Amino acid sequence: MRGDKRAAAVVAIAFGLGAADVAQAEMFNIAPGPLGEVAAAIGAKAGITVAVTDPELAGRLSPGVRGKFSARAALDRALQGTGAEAVFYDKVTVRIIRARVKLRPVRQKPAIVETPDPPAEPEEIVVTASKQNMLIDNYPGSAKIIDFERAWLSRNGSRGTAALTDTLPTLSSTNLGRGRNKLYVRGISDSSFNGPTQATVGQYWGDARLNYNAPDPDLNLYDLKRVEILAGPQGTLYGAGSLGGVVRLVPNLPDSTETYATASIGASATRFGGTGGDVAAMLNLPLAKGRMALRLVVYGTREPGYIDDPSRNLRDINDSLSFGQRLTFRVEDLAGWTVDLGSVVQNIGTADGQYTLRGDPPLERSNALAQPFRNDYRLAYVTARRPVFGSSELVTTTSFVWHDLVTVFDATGSDGTASPRRFEEKNNIALLSNETRLSGGGRRTPWVAGMSGIYSVSRLSRFLGSPDNPGQIAGVRNRQVEFSVFGQASYPIASSLTVTGGGRLTVSDGAGKLLDDVRGGGEESSRPRMRFAWSAALDWHMNSSLSAFLHYQPGFRPGGFAVASGSATRSQQFEADDLSEVELGIRWRDTARDRLSVRAAAFAVDWNHVQADLVDRSGLPVTANIGNGRIYGLDLDVTWRASPVWTLTTSGFFNYSNLTGADSAAANAAAITLPNIPRDGVRIGSQWRFELAHEVTLTGEASAHYVGQSHLGATPPLDVRQGQYVTGAIGARLDFARFGISLDISNIGDARANTFAFGNPFGLSRQNQVTPLRPRTVRLGFDARF
Repeated sequence: MRGDKRAAAVVAIAFGLGAADVAQAEMFNIAPGPLGEVAAAIGAKAGITVAVTDPELAGRLSPGVRGKFSARAALDRALQGTGAEAVFYDKVTVRIIRARVKLRPVRQKPAIVETPDPPAEPEEIVVTASKQNMLIDNYPGSAKIIDFERAWLSRNGSRGTAALTDTLPTLSSTNLGRGRNKLYVRGISDSSFNGPTQATVGQYWGDARLNYNAPDPDLNLYDLKRVEILAGPQGTLYGAGSLGGVVRLVPNLPDSTETYATASIGASATRFGGTGGDVAAMLNLPLAKGRMALRLVVYGTREPGYIDDPSRNLRDINDSLSFGQRLTFRVEDLAGWTVDLGSVVQNIGTADGQYTLRGDPPLERSNALAQPFRNDYRLAYVTARRPVFGSSELVTTTSFVWHDLVTVFDATGSDGTASPRRFEEKNNIALLSNETRLSGGGRRTPWVAGMSGIYSVSRLSRFLGSPDNPGQIAGVRNRQVEFSVFGQASYPIASSLTVTGGGRLTVSDGAGKLLDDVRGGGEESSRPRMRFAWSAALDWHMNSSLSAFLHYQPGFRPGGFAVASGSATRSQQFEADDLSEVELGIRWRDTARDRLSVRAAAFAVDWNHVQADLVDRSGLPVTANIGNGRIYGLDLDVTWRASPVWTLTTSGFFNYSNLTGADSAAANAAAITLPNIPRDGVRIGSQWRFELAHEVTLTGEASAHYVGQSHLGATPPLDVRQGQYVTGAIGARLDFARFGISLDISNIGDARANTFAFGNPFGLSRQNQVTPLRPRTVRLGFDARF
């Protein structure tokens, strides 16, 4: 019987049908017992709704309450000694959460989960990436909301995007190395190579755009609040460059109420490799209490290498160093505006490539010269927002990106001789963007309307020749201008059925210019192009536990200019591509409240005139339209809260793709799979939490991740098999309120496989390059809050 009561307390909902004022005194006579039951009894007596969604919290012992008190005072007495507090949304709606003590972590969870339990904030889970503050259970599409624990970030934040791809099978990337990877969502992949084509995934820092036609900047995740991933094309709300979806990193903002700081440090060692470490710190400093504050984050990471070059008598050649800083300055109530000014700076340097050759000893590769890579990233932005017309909000964001990439490859043998040759590629990118939008409508009828503009210039310079003085060969300068107006709105056409529709009108113009050391050449312009994209969705709540959605959404990328294949003096234009997706999804039960919950979506993608960055037979980069793609897939997430201290999660991604109707010599006419994306991927994760003593907690997690088979490229010599491996990880942390000690082991089984990447384009024709997984790595960490 007691077990039944506790199960009821886990969902912890006390239904109050009245509208009693919480200040009105009532006579309470509620005996001590589990907090969930006591809170429910107070809610029933006072005629208010009291929710306790944390199962462990609901089971804590409450002293009860006896006497005549207001509902607020009664709850205060019932919560004494429980480590909980009551948050009033309004006079009749209350949530019980863990006490938010400023000098210690807000909450502790075993790991990162898609819908947090307990939540980091008392408000409901909102998909802010929808630009309409739409509730996740009402969002008619697939949204992955990952809330971060400070403790989890102190252990994993230095890994950047890899920490996300290890958690979500639907999100994947190449494995070229830190700062040079391409992100993919749901199998929408064009190639492994970096070039002038726009990224398939739109990436954002809050509301500021992070990239355009550049690899993932791979920012450190330290001191982030959450990440939101919208799967599938997002052409209506985000425009060009969101074919696969949107990844939005949401940083913690300055807090003008109190000064505090956090810090973490870790030491790591890789089997068969070297040692590394990471350090990070954050300072939150109010400048005018309640009105003005700044937040500073600094960090540095050294990832140990694990590949040796015996020909140069070097060990661990592929070590990587990254460091950066972020500064945000916030002013509140500035003539009704809240203004955030921020900057992000990060530098990544890798000493050599992380590939080996079949037939050589494991984790060894011999080259005539080093093949380093550098990624220098700068972002400056300003976001201003204010309420208008009652419940509506006006938001405007302007950002500027400077992004410099330098890549070096060993081109020895490319001229038919044994003389060492060096290929160097420099990509200098500048991106100016602005978006201004107005949103409102409340929870039932959310809407948004706005306009945006982008100006992007990239200069790709290439050099080939002797290692000491390589000569400049053909490069290209691309300029792209876009202006858009967009809107989207939802409207309930029945009590359980909501329709959503939107559109985006975009005018784009591009121009390209061939670059070399002898002739400048004239700028070649494309014709201005106008494009209208529309979307539609239905969201059907069949009952309180089950809902479904049907979603149609398009995406597109503009064309551009690239160096023609095999030419040092001629450029060629690649055409715009477009994509559309139909998605059918279901949501069964609440992930944050119910013991068992399911999220699933089936989708079909039609992709025309696929743009791809490739390499030609000589090993030089080239860009072309390679054909038309079709993708069919299933995306699945299951969460089982087996007990108040143990949670099991399973995520799966399954797809089938092919490429047909070749538009150029870059692909053949036969049906072939799209590159880099496995047919299937599954991750199983387990998280647990135990209170060992007062203010001493042990949290831990373990996971297994299977990645299916894929191919490096569509046609020879790129049709190299990759993937088909399983990796495991385990970690634990002892929390002592203000500080914690952690131990994490990745690739615990020391799996060996060829991952999604290439090594050296000048050796691809031999089809013998392998990009191995990082061997087993152990990290010991310490984190603190001051």
